[in-house]
Amino acid sequence: MSSPEERRSVVTGIGVIAPNGVSTETFWKATVEGISVLDRVTREGCEHLPLKVAGEVRGFDPADLIEERYLVQTDRFTHFAMAAANLALDDARLGRADYNDSPFAVGVVTAAGSGGGEFGQRELQRLWGQGSRHVGPYQSIAWFYAASTGQISIRGGFKGPCGVVASDEAGGLDALAHAARTIRRGTDAVVVGAAEAPLAPYSVVCQLGYDDLSKLDDPARAYRPFTSGACGFVPAEGGAMLIVEEEAAAESRGASVRAVLAGHAATFTGASLWEESRAGLAHAIRGALEDARCAPEEVDVVFADALGVPAADRAEALALADALGRHASQVPVTAPKTGTGRAYCGAPVLDTAAAVLAMEYGVVPPTPNVVDVCHDLDVVTGRARPAELRTALVLSRGLMGSNAAMVLRKGSGSPS
Repeated sequence: MSSPEERRSVVTGIGVIAPNGVSTETFWKATVEGISVLDRVTREGCEHLPLKVAGEVRGFDPADLIEERYLVQTDRFTHFAMAAANLALDDARLGRADYNDSPFAVGVVTAAGSGGGEFGQRELQRLWGQGSRHVGPYQSIAWFYAASTGQISIRGGFKGPCGVVASDEAGGLDALAHAARTIRRGTDAVVVGAAEAPLAPYSVVCQLGYDDLSKLDDPARAYRPFTSGACGFVPAEGGAMLIVEEEAAAESRGASVRAVLAGHAATFTGASLWEESRAGLAHAIRGALEDARCAPEEVDVVFADALGVPAADRAEALALADALGRHASQVPVTAPKTGTGRAYCGAPVLDTAAAVLAMEYGVVPPTPNVVDVCHDLDVVTGRARPAELRTALVLSRGLMGSNAAMVLRKGSGSPS
Protein backbone atom coordinates (compact mmCIF):
# COMPACT_ATOMS: atom_id res chain seq x y z
CA MET A 1 0.00 0.00 0.00
CA SER A 2 1.20 3.53 -0.80
CA SER A 3 2.06 5.89 2.05
CA PRO A 4 -0.58 8.54 2.92
CA GLU A 5 1.54 11.23 1.26
CA GLU A 6 1.58 9.26 -1.99
CA ARG A 7 -2.15 8.47 -2.09
CA ARG A 8 -3.66 11.20 -4.29
CA SER A 9 -7.42 11.51 -4.63
CA VAL A 10 -8.73 11.85 -8.16
CA VAL A 11 -12.16 12.27 -9.74
CA THR A 12 -13.09 9.48 -12.15
CA GLY A 13 -16.87 9.82 -12.42
CA ILE A 14 -19.54 12.53 -12.30
CA GLY A 15 -23.30 12.15 -11.87
CA VAL A 16 -25.63 15.15 -11.91
CA ILE A 17 -29.32 15.64 -11.17
CA ALA A 18 -29.95 19.39 -11.44
CA PRO A 19 -32.65 21.87 -12.45
CA ASN A 20 -30.91 22.34 -15.81
CA GLY A 21 -30.34 18.67 -16.53
CA VAL A 22 -30.88 15.17 -15.17
CA SER A 23 -27.60 13.93 -16.59
CA THR A 24 -24.07 15.30 -16.61
CA GLU A 25 -24.22 15.91 -20.35
CA THR A 26 -27.43 17.97 -20.28
CA PHE A 27 -26.25 19.83 -17.17
CA TRP A 28 -22.97 20.81 -18.82
CA LYS A 29 -24.58 21.81 -22.12
CA ALA A 30 -26.99 24.16 -20.32
CA THR A 31 -24.22 25.43 -18.03
CA VAL A 32 -21.77 26.28 -20.79
CA GLU A 33 -24.54 27.95 -22.80
CA GLY A 34 -25.52 30.06 -19.80
CA ILE A 35 -29.14 28.93 -19.84
CA SER A 36 -31.18 30.02 -16.84
CA VAL A 37 -33.94 27.66 -15.73
CA LEU A 38 -35.09 29.66 -12.72
CA ASP A 39 -38.87 29.90 -12.74
CA ARG A 40 -41.93 30.34 -10.59
CA VAL A 41 -42.37 27.69 -7.90
CA THR A 42 -44.92 25.10 -9.02
CA ARG A 43 -44.82 22.60 -6.15
CA GLU A 44 -48.25 21.86 -4.71
CA GLY A 45 -48.85 23.66 -1.43
CA CYS A 46 -46.34 26.43 -2.14
CA GLU A 47 -48.62 28.66 -4.20
CA HIS A 48 -49.36 31.18 -1.46
CA LEU A 49 -45.93 31.27 0.19
CA PRO A 50 -43.62 34.31 -0.08
CA LEU A 51 -40.95 32.34 -1.97
CA LYS A 52 -41.90 32.77 -5.63
CA VAL A 53 -38.85 31.67 -7.65
CA ALA A 54 -36.71 28.54 -7.35
CA GLY A 55 -34.73 26.00 -9.32
CA GLU A 56 -36.95 22.92 -9.63
CA VAL A 57 -35.77 19.59 -11.02
CA ARG A 58 -38.34 18.74 -13.67
CA GLY A 59 -38.62 15.71 -15.89
CA PHE A 60 -37.10 13.48 -13.22
CA ASP A 61 -38.80 10.14 -12.64
CA PRO A 62 -36.95 8.24 -9.90
CA ALA A 63 -38.63 5.01 -10.95
CA ASP A 64 -36.54 5.07 -14.13
CA LEU A 65 -33.31 4.80 -12.11
CA ILE A 66 -34.17 3.35 -8.69
CA GLU A 67 -35.84 0.09 -7.68
CA GLU A 68 -39.28 0.28 -6.04
CA ARG A 69 -38.08 -1.28 -2.78
CA TYR A 70 -35.77 1.70 -2.27
CA LEU A 71 -38.23 4.33 -3.48
CA VAL A 72 -40.84 3.55 -0.81
CA GLN A 73 -38.23 3.96 1.94
CA THR A 74 -36.74 7.24 0.83
CA ASP A 75 -37.35 10.94 0.35
CA ARG A 76 -36.86 12.98 -2.79
CA PHE A 77 -33.43 14.20 -1.66
CA THR A 78 -32.24 10.59 -1.46
CA HIS A 79 -33.80 9.81 -4.83
CA PHE A 80 -31.64 12.56 -6.31
CA ALA A 81 -28.51 11.29 -4.54
CA MET A 82 -29.06 7.64 -5.48
CA ALA A 83 -29.74 8.52 -9.12
CA ALA A 84 -26.68 10.78 -9.28
CA ALA A 85 -24.54 8.07 -7.64
CA ASN A 86 -25.71 5.59 -10.27
CA LEU A 87 -24.76 7.99 -13.05
CA ALA A 88 -21.36 8.66 -11.46
CA LEU A 89 -20.60 4.95 -11.09
CA ASP A 90 -21.52 4.37 -14.72
CA ASP A 91 -19.40 7.33 -15.78
CA ALA A 92 -16.41 6.00 -13.83
CA ARG A 93 -17.08 2.49 -15.13
CA LEU A 94 -16.86 1.28 -11.57
CA GLY A 95 -19.00 -1.83 -11.30
CA ARG A 96 -19.44 -4.67 -8.85
CA ALA A 97 -16.81 -6.69 -10.68
CA ASP A 98 -14.25 -4.05 -9.67
CA TYR A 99 -14.89 -4.37 -5.93
CA ASN A 100 -16.79 -7.62 -5.45
CA ASP A 101 -13.78 -9.26 -3.81
CA SER A 102 -13.03 -6.18 -1.68
CA PRO A 103 -16.28 -4.36 -0.78
CA PHE A 104 -14.52 -2.71 2.19
CA ALA A 105 -12.37 -0.76 -0.28
CA VAL A 106 -15.30 1.50 -1.32
CA GLY A 107 -16.93 4.03 1.00
CA VAL A 108 -19.75 6.58 0.79
CA VAL A 109 -19.82 10.16 2.07
CA THR A 110 -22.60 12.70 1.59
CA ALA A 111 -23.35 16.15 2.93
CA ALA A 112 -26.87 17.15 3.93
CA GLY A 113 -28.68 20.27 5.00
CA SER A 114 -32.27 19.58 5.96
CA GLY A 115 -32.88 15.91 5.16
CA GLY A 116 -36.17 14.44 3.96
CA GLY A 117 -38.72 17.19 4.50
CA GLU A 118 -41.20 16.01 1.86
CA PHE A 119 -41.43 12.46 3.22
CA GLY A 120 -41.66 13.77 6.78
CA GLN A 121 -44.43 16.21 5.92
CA ARG A 122 -46.49 13.52 4.22
CA GLU A 123 -46.22 11.16 7.19
CA LEU A 124 -47.01 13.88 9.73
CA GLN A 125 -50.11 14.83 7.74
CA ARG A 126 -51.22 11.19 7.93
CA LEU A 127 -50.53 11.13 11.65
CA TRP A 128 -52.67 14.17 12.41
CA GLY A 129 -55.28 13.52 9.74
CA GLN A 130 -55.79 9.77 9.96
CA GLY A 131 -54.00 8.53 13.07
CA SER A 132 -50.81 6.71 13.97
CA ARG A 133 -51.80 3.46 12.21
CA HIS A 134 -51.44 5.28 8.91
CA VAL A 135 -47.83 6.33 9.50
CA GLY A 136 -45.35 4.04 7.73
CA PRO A 137 -42.28 2.55 9.40
CA TYR A 138 -39.91 4.35 7.06
CA GLN A 139 -40.73 7.70 8.64
CA SER A 140 -38.05 6.80 11.17
CA ILE A 141 -35.29 6.81 8.54
CA ALA A 142 -36.39 8.64 5.38
CA TRP A 143 -36.18 12.13 6.91
CA PHE A 144 -32.76 11.47 8.47
CA TYR A 145 -29.93 13.56 7.06
CA ALA A 146 -27.75 10.42 6.79
CA ALA A 147 -30.34 8.52 4.73
CA SER A 148 -28.61 9.09 1.39
CA THR A 149 -25.29 7.72 2.61
CA GLY A 150 -27.01 4.67 4.06
CA GLN A 151 -29.15 3.86 1.03
CA ILE A 152 -26.32 4.34 -1.49
CA SER A 153 -24.03 2.07 0.52
CA ILE A 154 -26.71 -0.60 0.99
CA ARG A 155 -27.78 -0.55 -2.64
CA GLY A 156 -24.21 -0.67 -3.95
CA GLY A 157 -22.87 -3.15 -1.42
CA PHE A 158 -20.24 -0.66 -0.29
CA LYS A 159 -18.82 -1.65 3.10
CA GLY A 160 -15.92 0.78 3.36
CA PRO A 161 -15.88 3.90 5.57
CA CYS A 162 -19.19 5.74 5.34
CA GLY A 163 -20.20 9.09 6.77
CA VAL A 164 -22.32 12.20 6.48
CA VAL A 165 -21.11 15.77 6.84
CA ALA A 166 -23.40 18.34 8.46
CA SER A 167 -21.38 21.54 8.22
CA ASP A 168 -23.81 23.91 6.57
CA GLU A 169 -23.86 24.60 2.83
CA ALA A 170 -20.06 24.42 2.72
CA GLY A 171 -20.48 20.76 3.72
CA GLY A 172 -20.52 19.88 0.03
CA LEU A 173 -16.82 20.73 -0.21
CA ASP A 174 -16.10 19.36 3.25
CA ALA A 175 -17.54 16.00 2.15
CA LEU A 176 -15.09 15.89 -0.76
CA ALA A 177 -12.25 16.66 1.63
CA HIS A 178 -13.49 13.92 3.98
CA ALA A 179 -13.42 11.50 1.05
CA ALA A 180 -9.84 12.52 0.25
CA ARG A 181 -8.76 11.93 3.85
CA THR A 182 -10.46 8.53 3.76
CA ILE A 183 -8.47 7.62 0.67
CA ARG A 184 -5.21 8.76 2.26
CA ARG A 185 -5.97 6.35 5.11
CA GLY A 186 -6.25 3.37 2.77
CA THR A 187 -9.69 3.27 1.09
CA ASP A 188 -9.52 2.86 -2.70
CA ALA A 189 -12.71 4.68 -3.73
CA VAL A 190 -15.46 6.87 -2.26
CA VAL A 191 -18.87 7.72 -3.69
CA VAL A 192 -19.21 11.32 -2.50
CA GLY A 193 -21.43 14.36 -2.97
CA ALA A 194 -24.70 15.93 -1.94
CA ALA A 195 -28.25 16.45 -3.13
CA GLU A 196 -31.09 18.45 -1.60
CA ALA A 197 -34.87 18.67 -2.00
CA PRO A 198 -35.91 21.84 -0.13
CA LEU A 199 -39.06 22.76 -2.04
CA ALA A 200 -41.80 20.83 -0.22
CA PRO A 201 -44.17 23.26 1.61
CA TYR A 202 -42.81 22.33 5.05
CA SER A 203 -39.24 22.83 3.87
CA VAL A 204 -40.04 26.17 2.23
CA VAL A 205 -41.72 27.46 5.38
CA CYS A 206 -38.60 26.55 7.35
CA GLN A 207 -36.51 28.63 4.95
CA LEU A 208 -38.68 31.72 5.20
CA GLY A 209 -36.76 32.71 8.30
CA TYR A 210 -33.64 33.29 6.19
CA ASP A 211 -33.26 37.02 5.69
CA ASP A 212 -31.05 36.32 2.68
CA LEU A 213 -33.76 34.47 0.72
CA SER A 214 -34.89 36.35 -2.38
CA LYS A 215 -38.60 37.14 -2.43
CA LEU A 216 -38.73 38.64 -5.94
CA ASP A 217 -41.14 37.04 -8.40
CA ASP A 218 -39.13 37.84 -11.56
CA PRO A 219 -36.87 34.86 -12.39
CA ALA A 220 -34.47 37.09 -14.32
CA ARG A 221 -33.92 39.43 -11.33
CA ALA A 222 -34.37 37.19 -8.31
CA TYR A 223 -30.76 36.01 -8.02
CA ARG A 224 -28.10 38.45 -9.26
CA PRO A 225 -24.93 38.35 -7.13
CA PHE A 226 -22.12 40.89 -7.51
CA THR A 227 -24.53 43.49 -8.92
CA SER A 228 -26.18 46.58 -7.48
CA GLY A 229 -29.49 44.73 -7.83
CA ALA A 230 -28.48 41.83 -5.58
CA CYS A 231 -31.42 40.96 -3.35
CA GLY A 232 -30.69 37.49 -1.99
CA PHE A 233 -30.44 33.95 -3.27
CA VAL A 234 -32.87 31.53 -4.88
CA PRO A 235 -33.01 27.95 -3.52
CA ALA A 236 -32.84 24.87 -5.70
CA GLU A 237 -33.29 21.13 -5.74
CA GLY A 238 -30.75 18.57 -6.92
CA GLY A 239 -27.04 18.03 -6.60
CA ALA A 240 -24.19 15.85 -7.77
CA MET A 241 -22.25 12.75 -6.79
CA LEU A 242 -18.64 12.08 -7.72
CA ILE A 243 -16.48 8.99 -7.74
CA VAL A 244 -13.20 9.83 -6.02
CA GLU A 245 -10.48 7.18 -6.20
CA GLU A 246 -6.89 6.66 -5.15
CA GLU A 247 -4.94 7.56 -8.26
CA ALA A 248 -2.90 4.37 -8.59
CA ALA A 249 -5.99 2.20 -8.00
CA ALA A 250 -7.91 4.14 -10.64
CA GLU A 251 -5.13 3.86 -13.18
CA SER A 252 -4.68 0.15 -12.49
CA ARG A 253 -8.24 -0.52 -13.62
CA GLY A 254 -7.91 1.79 -16.62
CA ALA A 255 -10.11 4.60 -15.27
CA SER A 256 -9.75 8.11 -16.67
CA VAL A 257 -8.31 10.62 -14.18
CA ARG A 258 -10.49 13.66 -14.77
CA ALA A 259 -9.26 15.89 -11.94
CA VAL A 260 -7.21 15.87 -8.75
CA LEU A 261 -8.61 17.00 -5.39
CA ALA A 262 -5.48 18.99 -4.62
CA GLY A 263 -6.29 21.08 -1.56
CA HIS A 264 -9.01 22.05 0.92
CA ALA A 265 -9.49 24.18 3.99
CA ALA A 266 -12.49 25.30 6.06
CA THR A 267 -13.27 27.95 8.68
CA PHE A 268 -16.25 29.18 10.69
CA THR A 269 -17.23 32.84 11.15
CA GLY A 270 -20.77 32.83 12.53
CA ALA A 271 -24.30 32.92 11.16
CA SER A 272 -24.96 35.67 8.61
CA LEU A 273 -21.99 37.75 9.81
CA TRP A 274 -21.03 38.45 6.24
CA GLU A 275 -18.51 41.17 6.98
CA GLU A 276 -16.61 38.70 9.18
CA SER A 277 -16.79 36.01 6.50
CA ARG A 278 -14.18 38.01 4.58
CA ALA A 279 -11.38 36.98 6.93
CA GLY A 280 -12.68 33.44 7.32
CA LEU A 281 -13.06 32.81 3.60
CA ALA A 282 -9.66 34.34 2.85
CA HIS A 283 -8.11 32.09 5.49
CA ALA A 284 -9.80 29.06 3.90
CA ILE A 285 -8.54 30.04 0.45
CA ARG A 286 -4.98 30.42 1.71
CA GLY A 287 -5.24 27.09 3.50
CA ALA A 288 -6.52 25.30 0.41
CA LEU A 289 -3.76 26.81 -1.73
CA GLU A 290 -1.13 25.78 0.81
CA ASP A 291 -2.58 22.27 1.00
CA ALA A 292 -2.41 22.06 -2.80
CA ARG A 293 1.07 23.66 -2.93
CA CYS A 294 -0.48 26.13 -5.33
CA ALA A 295 0.61 29.75 -5.79
CA PRO A 296 -2.22 32.33 -6.08
CA GLU A 297 -1.24 33.20 -9.66
CA GLU A 298 -1.68 29.54 -10.67
CA VAL A 299 -5.45 29.72 -10.16
CA ASP A 300 -7.03 29.83 -13.62
CA VAL A 301 -10.71 30.13 -12.65
CA VAL A 302 -12.78 30.75 -9.53
CA PHE A 303 -16.22 29.22 -9.00
CA ALA A 304 -17.63 31.75 -6.55
CA ASP A 305 -20.00 31.22 -3.66
CA ALA A 306 -22.05 34.16 -5.00
CA LEU A 307 -24.71 34.49 -2.32
CA GLY A 308 -26.43 37.48 -3.88
CA VAL A 309 -26.47 39.53 -0.66
CA PRO A 310 -24.60 42.84 -1.03
CA ALA A 311 -22.59 42.46 2.22
CA ALA A 312 -21.77 38.81 1.45
CA ASP A 313 -20.77 39.56 -2.15
CA ARG A 314 -18.52 42.40 -1.01
CA ALA A 315 -16.92 40.15 1.62
CA GLU A 316 -16.26 37.44 -0.98
CA ALA A 317 -14.68 39.89 -3.42
CA LEU A 318 -12.46 41.28 -0.66
CA ALA A 319 -11.56 37.77 0.54
CA LEU A 320 -10.38 36.89 -2.95
CA ALA A 321 -8.28 40.08 -3.02
CA ASP A 322 -6.84 39.26 0.39
CA ALA A 323 -5.91 35.69 -0.60
CA LEU A 324 -4.96 36.07 -4.26
CA GLY A 325 -3.57 39.59 -4.20
CA ARG A 326 -3.30 41.37 -7.54
CA HIS A 327 -4.35 38.17 -9.32
CA ALA A 328 -7.88 38.44 -7.86
CA SER A 329 -8.92 41.11 -10.36
CA GLN A 330 -7.43 39.18 -13.30
CA VAL A 331 -8.64 35.60 -12.80
CA PRO A 332 -12.00 34.71 -14.41
CA VAL A 333 -14.77 34.31 -11.84
CA THR A 334 -18.02 32.47 -12.53
CA ALA A 335 -21.17 31.39 -10.71
CA PRO A 336 -23.25 29.09 -12.94
CA LYS A 337 -25.66 28.56 -10.02
CA THR A 338 -27.32 31.89 -10.84
CA GLY A 339 -29.09 29.99 -13.60
CA THR A 340 -30.20 27.06 -11.44
CA GLY A 341 -30.42 28.36 -7.87
CA ARG A 342 -28.44 27.33 -4.79
CA ALA A 343 -29.02 23.70 -3.88
CA TYR A 344 -27.59 24.21 -0.39
CA CYS A 345 -25.06 21.38 0.24
CA GLY A 346 -25.50 20.26 -3.35
CA ALA A 347 -24.46 23.66 -4.73
CA PRO A 348 -20.67 23.43 -4.22
CA VAL A 349 -20.64 19.84 -5.49
CA LEU A 350 -22.40 20.99 -8.66
CA ASP A 351 -19.77 23.75 -8.90
CA THR A 352 -17.05 21.13 -8.49
CA ALA A 353 -18.56 19.05 -11.28
CA ALA A 354 -18.73 22.15 -13.48
CA ALA A 355 -15.11 23.01 -12.62
CA VAL A 356 -13.91 19.54 -13.67
CA LEU A 357 -15.81 19.83 -16.95
CA ALA A 358 -14.57 23.39 -17.51
CA MET A 359 -10.96 22.21 -17.22
CA GLU A 360 -11.63 19.29 -19.55
CA TYR A 361 -13.25 21.42 -22.24
CA GLY A 362 -11.14 24.55 -21.80
CA VAL A 363 -13.97 26.98 -21.25
CA VAL A 364 -15.28 29.12 -18.38
CA PRO A 365 -19.09 28.95 -18.25
CA PRO A 366 -20.94 32.25 -17.82
CA THR A 367 -22.93 33.61 -14.88
CA PRO A 368 -26.59 33.74 -16.06
CA ASN A 369 -28.77 36.79 -15.38
CA VAL A 370 -25.79 38.83 -14.15
CA VAL A 371 -24.80 42.12 -15.82
CA ASP A 372 -23.18 45.34 -14.57
CA VAL A 373 -20.88 43.76 -11.98
CA CYS A 374 -20.13 46.29 -9.23
CA HIS A 375 -17.06 44.62 -7.69
CA ASP A 376 -13.44 44.46 -8.81
CA LEU A 377 -13.81 40.96 -10.17
CA ASP A 378 -13.60 39.58 -13.70
CA VAL A 379 -17.00 37.90 -13.57
CA VAL A 380 -17.72 35.99 -16.78
CA THR A 381 -21.14 37.05 -18.06
CA GLY A 382 -23.03 36.67 -21.30
CA ARG A 383 -21.13 33.97 -23.13
CA ALA A 384 -18.70 31.26 -22.09
CA ARG A 385 -15.03 32.23 -22.32
CA PRO A 386 -12.47 29.86 -23.87
CA ALA A 387 -9.39 29.51 -21.67
CA GLU A 388 -6.61 27.10 -20.83
CA LEU A 389 -7.61 25.85 -17.39
CA ARG A 390 -5.28 23.76 -15.28
CA THR A 391 -6.31 24.82 -11.76
CA ALA A 392 -9.74 25.74 -10.40
CA LEU A 393 -10.72 27.23 -7.04
CA VAL A 394 -14.21 26.42 -5.74
CA LEU A 395 -15.68 28.46 -2.86
CA SER A 396 -18.66 27.90 -0.60
CA ARG A 397 -20.20 29.57 2.44
CA GLY A 398 -23.20 28.56 4.49
CA LEU A 399 -25.91 30.65 6.09
CA MET A 400 -24.84 29.42 9.51
CA GLY A 401 -21.25 30.61 9.08
CA SER A 402 -19.19 27.81 7.52
CA ASN A 403 -16.62 28.70 4.83
CA ALA A 404 -14.74 26.27 2.59
CA ALA A 405 -12.37 26.39 -0.35
CA MET A 406 -11.15 23.62 -2.62
CA VAL A 407 -8.40 23.55 -5.23
CA LEU A 408 -8.79 21.20 -8.20
CA ARG A 409 -6.09 20.31 -10.71
CA LYS A 410 -6.78 19.13 -14.23
CA GLY A 411 -6.47 15.37 -14.61
CA SER A 412 -4.25 13.46 -16.98
CA GLY A 413 -7.15 11.77 -18.76
CA SER A 414 -10.38 12.82 -20.41
CA PRO A 415 -13.74 11.08 -20.89
CA SER A 416 -14.03 9.01 -24.02
